Amino acid sequence: MDKKLIGAWGETRAAEYLEAKGYAVVSMGYRSRFGEIDLIATNREFVAFVEVKTRKDASFARAREFVDWKKQERIRATAELWLSEHETGLQPRFDVIEIYAPDGVETRKPKLLHWENTF
Repeated sequence: MDKKLIGAWGETRAAEYLEAKGYAVVSMGYRSRFGEIDLIATNREFVAFVEVKTRKDASFARAREFVDWKKQERIRATAELWLSEHETGLQPRFDVIEIYAPDGVETRKPKLLHWENTF
């Protein structure tokens, strides 16, 4: 499974999910010198900085467990930069979306778990 392909596929599924829940996706793949944020989405209350983890299954570990403290620090620093460039007036929040796709991009109904305010 091509990591970049499955990652982009998962991020697209996560963006579709958030939009269906009433969020506006304002950025995908935002990069800075500190790191990358997969999705930045807003609703009436929050600006959510979302890390998307796509895996075939959770047999080795839950996908969210791969968002370790180093990754969290990079995301926080990148979010601070984004917030300095964009005035939203919304409360920032850090989410993780896990996507389990046993057949990769051919998975018809991937399992998606949205963990709000995870770090």
